[in-house]
Amino acid sequence: MRCRSSSPEDTRAIAAALAASLRPGDVIALSGDLGAGKTCFVQGAAAALGVTERVTSPTFILVREHAGRVPVLHMDVYRLNNLQELTDLGYEELLDQSRVIFIEWGDAVGPLLPDEFLEVAIRDDDGDRRSIDVHARGDAWNRRFAPVAGALRPWMTEGTA
Repeated sequence: MRCRSSSPEDTRAIAAALAASLRPGDVIALSGDLGAGKTCFVQGAAAALGVTERVTSPTFILVREHAGRVPVLHMDVYRLNNLQELTDLGYEELLDQSRVIFIEWGDAVGPLLPDEFLEVAIRDDDGDRRSIDVHARGDAWNRRFAPVAGALRPWMTEGTA
């Protein structure tokens, strides 16, 4: 499904609406060019999950944990050169069931993603406008996707339900 955002505030609102359907153990793989809005999306979702501290991109530290009503793990794998580097960081141990996990540049680590995850691809259309494609990956997410689609309906483009 495709959503349209006309501002960073819209992007955060879309993420917050999606976050209402998230639960501990969920993985969200984000993709998009530099500056597309991946961190902005995580900010909106994290706030909806009860994170009160400032959420910034963990580009240089790779992984940042945030306490909230639902704990959030925010990863940015942009600087990794290969999948082995992610494995060496203890990636498999990070994928526990106690928190929601957001992975910026998730498309770069596709072979290591779990069978069940949400894919969020953000495209910079022009200025502050973004196209945000959300896709369920795996049977369990496909079964859970109807509430996500309902929550995102205000931003959906025609023909993408």
